Amino acid sequence: MRLGCLSFFLHVHEIIASMKGSIIIVSFFIAGVLIGRFVNVPSLLTAEEPTLYALYALMFLVGISIGSDKKALEALKHQNFKIILVPLATIIGTLAGSALISLALSGKSLTDCLAVGSGFGYYSLSTIFITQYKGAELGTIALVSNILRELIALLAAPLLVRYFGKLAPISVGGATTADTTLPIITKFCGKEFVIISIVHGILVDLSVPFLVTFFCTI
Repeated sequence: MRLGCLSFFLHVHEIIASMKGSIIIVSFFIAGVLIGRFVNVPSLLTAEEPTLYALYALMFLVGISIGSDKKALEALKHQNFKIILVPLATIIGTLAGSALISLALSGKSLTDCLAVGSGFGYYSLSTIFITQYKGAELGTIALVSNILRELIALLAAPLLVRYFGKLAPISVGGATTADTTLPIITKFCGKEFVIISIVHGILVDLSVPFLVTFFCTI
């Protein structure tokens, strides 16, 4: 009994540690909403240009992050073509699910739902893109939707492995499997899935700006 409780608390601690970055980002978002609501913010800060420049800076940093991760790039070089099927299945499955959800949402178009789904858990990048092209409302929906995707991957990993197999948490994790959800995936899927998880995260990561922009502009 005690060992079971200890294991549970260790699992919760691991999840909270993995969610640290998400919690910080959400805290900044909430702080921004509150400041925008109750403080007279200068018009310069609410214009489109600062958001656009922030987007350019974020894209630059994403490029540096991927380019400097030598282990991940080496892993990508040494894998055969079959490993590409995992991120491909994630992308196709997510877009198919988003298209089906659009049928039940009268207020949102097919392209809106596909744009939100194309974030694949990469809430910081996709939210900026969608807000830039579609407005703050859809951008907020994208933020919440993609954060929930990461949380489901973190919290439900053992259940996903049990009922759907060891690739399921990787697919659910989307773009986060190369960083925030990697420790949880390693624990419940095994070390042999680490390379698949990293490669999956990188490739899905790279698809986000292209797919989100595409669905926002058609």
